[in-house]
Amino acid sequence: MMKRDECFKILARHVTDEVVVSTYSSAVDWLALGERTLNYFSIGAMGLDSSHALGLALGRPDKRIICLQGDGSFLMNLGCLVTIAAAAPRNLVHIVVQNDTYEANGRHPIPNPKADFASMARSAGYAHAHEFSDLKNFEQQAGHVLKQEGPVFATLHVEPSKQLVYDYPKLYDAARRKAIKAALS
Repeated sequence: MMKRDECFKILARHVTDEVVVSTYSSAVDWLALGERTLNYFSIGAMGLDSSHALGLALGRPDKRIICLQGDGSFLMNLGCLVTIAAAAPRNLVHIVVQNDTYEANGRHPIPNPKADFASMARSAGYAHAHEFSDLKNFEQQAGHVLKQEGPVFATLHVEPSKQLVYDYPKLYDAARRKAIKAALS
C-alpha cells in the first residue's frame, strides 16, 4: 500500500506556483518537504480545508489550487463535494488521502472505509475523478491529474502513517500566513 509522505514527494515534483491547501496530518507531511510561500495551512479547521481551497480557487482563478485533505477531514464536510461541483472551479484539484482513520484525533477508524470517495465526487459533478492505490501508477499519472481542468478529485489510498508530531506554533506561524497573503495580493 502507498504511504502519504511518498505520495507527497511525487506531488512535490510537479508543484511549482500552485497554492497548496491542507490541515493537520497532510499539512505536517507536506511541510516536511520544505517551506513554500504558497502553502496555506488551515488553522484548526478540520474539514474546512476543501472549503478554503474553493474560496481561493474562486478568488484567484488565475492560480492553480491543490487541496490535500485527509479522509477524516473530508468526512467532516462532505457537503463540500456538491458545493465545489456546483461552483465548478477549473483551477481546483481536490486530493483526499484515505488511510481509514481520523488520524489527528487519535487514529479512530472512519465509519465506513469502503466508501468510494471518487465515485461520490463524480456523482456530485466533478469534471474528473481518480483513485490510486499503487505508487507507480500514481507516479505516472500525478502530473496529468494536476493539469486537468477542474474541478478534479483524486483519492490516494494509503496506510496509516507513523505517529506524527503536530508542532502547531510552527505549522500555523503568523509569518507564514502573512507571506501567502502578500503573495496572493
